[in-house]
Amino acid sequence: MRRLSSSVCSPSSHRLNPVTSMATGSNSLIWFRKGLRVHDNPALEHASKASSGSMYPVFVIDPRYMEPDPSAFSPGSSRAGVNRIRFLLESLKDLDSGLKKLGSRLLVLRGEPGEVLVRCLREWKVKRLCFEYDTDPYYQALDFKVKEYASSVGVEVFSPVSHTLFNPTDIIQKNGGKAPLSYQSFLKIAGEPSCAESELVMSYSSLPPIGDVGSIGVSEVPTLEELGYRDDERDEWTPFRGGESEALKRLNNSISDKAWVANFEKPKGDPSAFLKPATTVLSPYLKDVKKHTSPPVSLLGQLLWREFFYTTAFGTRNFDKMKGNPICKQIPWKEDHDMLAAWRDGKTGYPWIDAIMVQLLKWGWMHHLARHSVACFLTRGDLFIHWEQGRDVFERLLIDSDWAINNGNWMWLSLVMHDAASKECKRKMGEANALNKKMNGNIGDDDLKDLRRKLETDEESNIRNQRPKLN
Repeated sequence: MRRLSSSVCSPSSHRLNPVTSMATGSNSLIWFRKGLRVHDNPALEHASKASSGSMYPVFVIDPRYMEPDPSAFSPGSSRAGVNRIRFLLESLKDLDSGLKKLGSRLLVLRGEPGEVLVRCLREWKVKRLCFEYDTDPYYQALDFKVKEYASSVGVEVFSPVSHTLFNPTDIIQKNGGKAPLSYQSFLKIAGEPSCAESELVMSYSSLPPIGDVGSIGVSEVPTLEELGYRDDERDEWTPFRGGESEALKRLNNSISDKAWVANFEKPKGDPSAFLKPATTVLSPYLKDVKKHTSPPVSLLGQLLWREFFYTTAFGTRNFDKMKGNPICKQIPWKEDHDMLAAWRDGKTGYPWIDAIMVQLLKWGWMHHLARHSVACFLTRGDLFIHWEQGRDVFERLLIDSDWAINNGNWMWLSLVMHDAASKECKRKMGEANALNKKMNGNIGDDDLKDLRRKLETDEESNIRNQRPKLN
């Protein structure tokens, strides 16, 4: 069977040769992070096949991500809204259920993930650590520390690239050490993924047993209440459920309609079609119809956009910031906390914008065209508020929040609304672009302050000129 999911390849650069000096009764630890699934999981496959002793499936709950924060603008922790936390717990529960059917279970631990992993490796006498490679800066720093310790004590580390189709490092190397900055250039460099014809591991007869956990405290997947949340603090929960089982069900429902798959076109979508998934990996089914859409608007094209954002994010310093980001224009955005809060809470007075933001607050999801609308309204379209502030709201509330895609879309958003405000924002963008060109992108804080003062002065002058004259 050909691979169908987005987490398909384990490039040879990340495969490790067996360590011949390792003891025959070695224990393995599979560290789950984003890839909360049994099927098509190269790290789990390697841990289960290579283990001649026990296998410890682990997920670490970081209290900083999970603990309730009463000061946050919406129910949840300081980092994530309660919809995201609930979706994660459902995904963990489903993973635990899948592992139990195979004679194993998910061991849930709490604490700073790096410290917890080191303690587990030491106490459980682990000789093989397996986890999915991650390009996010948080995981890059965390993984460096964990791998450094593992190397110092002779633990083999297997960290395959399986969250993306391509290895971002390979793409950047092919492009002369730089990330491709356009979708088309990415496609030319990437080519066909080397894993397109590789086998997809969809089932196991069983998994190695779990060994003695010793003094390390492990638990079952907690409930929201056990984490300190009240199940009644939301008047409406998201209709989307977390977990591999739900994901496979949605995938099967989608691919059963081959005409819909073939004719899918990204710009032509219905933002009110809340329950219909917009993207999935369905390229093998395009061959069954005579006519179909093509990238970048097709379903395959959407997957490749994801790959493009991941590669660009990985190869760009400070990708999640304006300052110090070599591919981001320096703009003197306004500071307006009241308008930001009105936008965030769905109280701008514009029904379309407010309806979208209310849906985000209640469900943690919205159509891609709706996301573009509210993002443009906040930034270059109407309010001229910094994209980083909007990005933070999306990151907290979206159940499908993704570091690379979230930051990338906020930087490259388009679609301008409301003529009067748009003209003023276009004028400001024009002056900012002119300054960027004049300074060759080397703009400092003082330059932005000077431009902000000029724009504010010009805006006040325009307002005065538009006032009716008294007789």
